[in-house]
Amino acid sequence: MESPGPSFRRRLLIESLTVLAADAPVQVGWLEKHRVMADEIALDFDHAFRMVEMLVREEQVSRGAVPGLCAIDLIFSEMSGAENAGRWARTALSTDEGWAQARQLARRILLAELGEWNLPLPEIDAIR
Repeated sequence: MESPGPSFRRRLLIESLTVLAADAPVQVGWLEKHRVMADEIALDFDHAFRMVEMLVREEQVSRGAVPGLCAIDLIFSEMSGAENAGRWARTALSTDEGWAQARQLARRILLAELGEWNLPLPEIDAIR
């Protein structure tokens, strides 16, 4: 099997940021449509985040985006653990400060990289 190329890796990052940047009600609708939990937003980001250094080397993402991406990763890391389970409920998307901070960072990154943040949310295929 051939490994995905730079444009595919970039698309994964942009799509994960697009969902993360969306307003909370839009995120909830996306989660309901695809029948996935709120943590799917963070999981998608995590998969894409693991490729950031490669994307920078491939000139698919600017070096200036890295601090914001690292900050989002740190926010999600700080939200981990059983004691933070409530932060992963759908209702938390509109009330939790961590989600709000991650949303604002994702918007800033998309604005810097693409010139806009309010993009159509991607379709996903959840394997059940």
